[in-house]
Amino acid sequence: MNPLFDLTGKVAIITGSSRGIGRAIAENMARCGARVVISSRKHDACEEVAAAIRAEGGQAIAQAASIASREELEALVARAREEWGQVDILVCNAATNPYYGPLHGLSDELFDKMMHNNVRSNLWLCNMVLPEMAERRDGAIIVISSIGGVRGNSTLGAYGITKAADMALVRNLAVEWGPKNIRVTCIAPGLIKTDFARALWEDPELLAHTEKMTPLSRLGTPDEIGGLAACLASKAGAFISGEVIVADGGMSISQGT
Repeated sequence: MNPLFDLTGKVAIITGSSRGIGRAIAENMARCGARVVISSRKHDACEEVAAAIRAEGGQAIAQAASIASREELEALVARAREEWGQVDILVCNAATNPYYGPLHGLSDELFDKMMHNNVRSNLWLCNMVLPEMAERRDGAIIVISSIGGVRGNSTLGAYGITKAADMALVRNLAVEWGPKNIRVTCIAPGLIKTDFARALWEDPELLAHTEKMTPLSRLGTPDEIGGLAACLASKAGAFISGEVIVADGGMSISQGT
């Protein structure tokens, strides 16, 4: 393995990793040598992914946790330390999107839920692992955002607001903890072929429009985000911090055709 991408011995927690982008991140980090903690709300789904990684020769454990619960997230971090002693890499991938429509129809309850799950839970997790990373003067945190955080949208605006907040969270944590050699970065995927985005890519008209507006003329795959996350966590990404890496096939820089 190229030593620039070698994660051997590193311990990585990945939230929302029982499927989609989170699973691809866990699998790719495990293939680079990391010991990964698979987490989502349902233990059986987490264990299935962990078992598949172990069957491939990687190291993985499962720990169910809801991002809505501080206590469950604390238990997640504690499990990683109990099993492997420390946390070297944190990937905040899990998110909620219970509302699809214009902002004037967004209830306070749903907005509070989205901000809680998509932003505050990430800050909780970061604050749980940052002090130990600072003691070792080494650590990498990656927050999975969305191009919805850099573009307006008539139906996904509420989700985009939370994802823009994640970008600001990353920038500020990078400034605060950079002197301790901790890198904090953000990945903003475009439309990726996952269950989370199924309603978007299963619509033939919307899919055709998306492909037309994307210079690469296709959707992204979970592995393409997983590989990028593994890179950012490795020595290959050691001089990148505070940045939002947009992975959308060029959509956000194109006027379409």
